[in-house]
Amino acid sequence: MPLIVMLHGAGGHAAGTLGLIEATAPGALLLLPESRGPTWDVIMGGYGVDVAFLDAALEGVFRHHRVDPRRIALAGFSDGASYALSLALGNGDLFTHALAFSPGFAAPPDPVGRPRIFISHGEADDVLPIDRCSRRLVPVLQRGGYDVRYREFPGGHYVPAGIAEEAVAMLAEPRAA
Repeated sequence: MPLIVMLHGAGGHAAGTLGLIEATAPGALLLLPESRGPTWDVIMGGYGVDVAFLDAALEGVFRHHRVDPRRIALAGFSDGASYALSLALGNGDLFTHALAFSPGFAAPPDPVGRPRIFISHGEADDVLPIDRCSRRLVPVLQRGGYDVRYREFPGGHYVPAGIAEEAVAMLAEPRAA
């Protein structure tokens, strides 16, 4: 079965991401970790406790569930999207997809592999403005050779249901040769 690891935004909680992703991912295994601090560690200055926590959580999932290794997504919203994108790019040998809803940046430790990428952003986002974030980030990723699907939508700092559905649907699509 596919696995989606969904990361919350700054000041958010794991339970708050369930409604965003649950209805769009029937049949998928969902892992909703919570950052060890007010947001994910790379945003606070470097990789550390949150990576260790995610490693342990994933180890438990793989030990107890049959996960399809061709369909493992690291997803997130806002700061969680930045963290998900960064970790997926640095661990593309594990994560086949990065689903980033309104990311601010990507800071992969060292890029590994080529996960497929979905990025969405609201045109009126006043938390992480689209011009400073996704509109700069997407071309950099495309020039780097990544398969990026990018969607802008009218609205602010949230994830419309249709956008979440499209992102999750990528897990069922065959990879281009």
